[in-house]
Amino acid sequence: LQESIEELKKLAGKVGVLMGGNNAERKISLKSGVAVCGALIGYGIDAEAIDWDGSSLAIFDSKKFDSFFIALHGRGGEDGSIQAILDIKHTPYTGSGVLASALGIDKRKAKIIWEAAGLLTPAYLSVVRDTSPEVIRSLGFPLVIKPAREGSSIGITLVDTESDILDAIRLARTYDSEIMAEQYIEGAEYTVSIVGDTVLPVIKIETESRFYDYDAKYNSDSTRYICPSDLNKRENDEISDIALDAFSAIGCVGWGRVDFIRDETGNFQLIELNTVPGMTDHSLVPMSAKVAGIDFDRLVMQI
Repeated sequence: LQESIEELKKLAGKVGVLMGGNNAERKISLKSGVAVCGALIGYGIDAEAIDWDGSSLAIFDSKKFDSFFIALHGRGGEDGSIQAILDIKHTPYTGSGVLASALGIDKRKAKIIWEAAGLLTPAYLSVVRDTSPEVIRSLGFPLVIKPAREGSSIGITLVDTESDILDAIRLARTYDSEIMAEQYIEGAEYTVSIVGDTVLPVIKIETESRFYDYDAKYNSDSTRYICPSDLNKRENDEISDIALDAFSAIGCVGWGRVDFIRDETGNFQLIELNTVPGMTDHSLVPMSAKVAGIDFDRLVMQI
C-alpha cells in the first residue's frame, strides 16, 4: 500500500479538490470537498481545497495544480462542464469524462440509453411548455415530476392527482428548464456504488417518506440504511450486473453510484446515475465501502 501511495503522489502532484459551485447542491459539495481534502492530506498528498464559483477560470490557468479531485455535485461539476475545461487544459481529473458526465446527469437522456441497451427503467415523458396535464396523466397515478438535470432529489414532486400537476411542473422548472414526468414505482429502494470495476456492497434504503426525498436524505433521523442489503446472492449478483451495465452504457469510468427501485414483480428498475456522488462521512458510497472493509481515507485514495 505504501508503495502505491508513493507512486500516486508522483502521478497526482499538487491536487486541487474542486468543491462548492453555484447550484442547489453547493452545501453538500462543500462537505464532500472538505472531507476528501482531509483524506488526501492525511495520506501525505499535496492537496488544497478550492471553493470554485462555477465561472472563474483563473485557477485553471495558474498551473498551480497538476490534477483535480472533482467533488462538485450537480450542474457545473457533474454535467461535463468542468470536465471539458480540464480536458482543454490537458489536466487529469477523477471520474467520468465530458460526454458520460453530460449524459449521466440528464435523467431523460440516461433512460433513453438504458432502454436502447435493454435495461429496465420506469416509463417517462418529457414535459415541454405545451405538454398538457392530460398527456402527463397517461403515465398513471401516482407519478413523479422532476427536473431532468438536478440531484439530491431537489425539485421532485410525487403527484397523486391531475390537479397537482401544474404546481409540480412550476416547482421543477425553478431548478431546470428540462422537466420530465416518470411513472412512480412502488417498491424497495437500493443503491449500488462502483469504484473502478468493483461493485461495493449493495445498500437498501428504508424511509418513512413515500420516496427517498431531500428531507429523508439529509434531515430525517428515521431513514435506515441496510448494508449488506437483504438480497440473496442471486439477487445481489443481478443488481450488481445491472449497475455495471448501466454505468458502462453511459460511458462512465472511475467511480459512481446507480439507484434502483425494485418493483412488485421483483425486477430492478433503474432510476438514476450519479457520476460524482456525495463524499461526506455519512454519504452512501463511503457507507458501502466501509462494509467492504475500506475506510473513508483509503476510498478517496482509490478514487
